[in-house]
Amino acid sequence: MPILYTTKASATGGRAGHAVSENGVLDVTLTVPKELGGDGATGTNPEQLFAAGYSACFLGALKFVAGKEKVKIPEDATVTTTVGIGPRDDGTGFYISPSISVSLPGIDRETGEKLVAAAHIVCPYSHALRTATEIPAKLA
Repeated sequence: MPILYTTKASATGGRAGHAVSENGVLDVTLTVPKELGGDGATGTNPEQLFAAGYSACFLGALKFVAGKEKVKIPEDATVTTTVGIGPRDDGTGFYISPSISVSLPGIDRETGEKLVAAAHIVCPYSHALRTATEIPAKLA
């Protein structure tokens, strides 16, 4: 299957560093939250970036499936993704635990639930997490 879009972002300094996209539009200072041992400095972190990306992507998927069903998603629709991080039970690393909450003002509950379920199938973030996609990691 063809790849329709590709982008890159790079980080230096790890969780207390800097990240930038290849076109420079995303350019953020990374900080470690106090809950993870950081000093609480102003900046963002990988979990916030993941939550923002997942929220935007899921809303896009929701609009896609709604369009197929001839349902108009309201302009004030909101997708909020909560992302938690913690140690894995096996002690070898960490895991993330996302959950999604969707607000669709003016759309009845039954229709909204059907659209959310369909969007969860279409959204590439949901798909990657659901299928535990292998991600290649290599030394450059």
